[in-house]
Amino acid sequence: MKIGDSLTLRGLLGGVLRPRILLPFAAFALLSGSVPAQTVDDGIMMTRRTLFGGNIYSHDSWDQYWEGTLKRVNGNLGTVTTQTDTWFANYGITDRLNVIAKIPYVWTNTSQGVLRGMQGYQDITLAAKYNFLEKPFTKFGSLRSIAVVSAGIPITNYTPDFQPLSLGSGSKRISARYTMNFQSKLGWYLNGSTAYTWRAHVTLDRPYYFTEDQLFLTNIVEMPSVYDYVVSAGYLKRGLMTDFSFSQQRTQGGGDIRRQDQPFVSNRMNFSKVGALLMYPLPKFRNLVVQFSYGYTVDGRNVGQASSITTGLLYRFHFPGSPNQ
Repeated sequence: MKIGDSLTLRGLLGGVLRPRILLPFAAFALLSGSVPAQTVDDGIMMTRRTLFGGNIYSHDSWDQYWEGTLKRVNGNLGTVTTQTDTWFANYGITDRLNVIAKIPYVWTNTSQGVLRGMQGYQDITLAAKYNFLEKPFTKFGSLRSIAVVSAGIPITNYTPDFQPLSLGSGSKRISARYTMNFQSKLGWYLNGSTAYTWRAHVTLDRPYYFTEDQLFLTNIVEMPSVYDYVVSAGYLKRGLMTDFSFSQQRTQGGGDIRRQDQPFVSNRMNFSKVGALLMYPLPKFRNLVVQFSYGYTVDGRNVGQASSITTGLLYRFHFPGSPNQ
């Protein structure tokens, strides 16, 4: 969708259709950093000179959402669907230092109404993951402490002012994360991870906006920071991985979607989510891994109650000098 198209629709929302059409704020804009497959919030490290990467596809949909704390539906939208195809890579510079990169291509769509979806590349995410402590912890296993610094930058000039069909929030961001992981000798593990994300301001295609009961005569929107955490437990041994997780996100500011009004890019987005994951190495292809995961939003504020299904095909490359070569 072109910027001109979004401006035309914004005019409709401000006129005859505004009391009837409400665009609930989509959660995927900040969740693009949570693609499974050995990411920033787990306790897994690649060994040196090993590259683990491939393609991950996710399908996210919802037809109910929270307008502030009020849960409701919208017949003018029907089911809102977001599809994301992500190229992912994790490289072990050393056994303790990994670098991660991912680039998602996003499609958005609604099943009803007059609003058209968008598609295109979203934000590139780059991260450095450092295991600064690894030691035996009792006779049953070992403990890891991991620090992560990551950054996200929009790579296309998409408009963020068209939620929930925008490709993302359009904000540059920097995150600091800490993860504690216990891995037992039998394969079972426990993992806890928390992060704080600072987001840069967003520039709109209009010279004014209204949020939190205030009129701002500028196109610059200050974005609130975000705090999140995830706890998980599962099994990891010989390439087989199962994972069950619970995560929460809390936005450090921002207002609610107003009744019968469209959402805004700096709205507060809070949620609680449960998830399950399976990664399975193919028997005849030792380094080829398939992945399946499911996530469900159990509670939220200014987000959709989404169901997410993810599949992936990933391969592990061992370069000369790798201990697994």
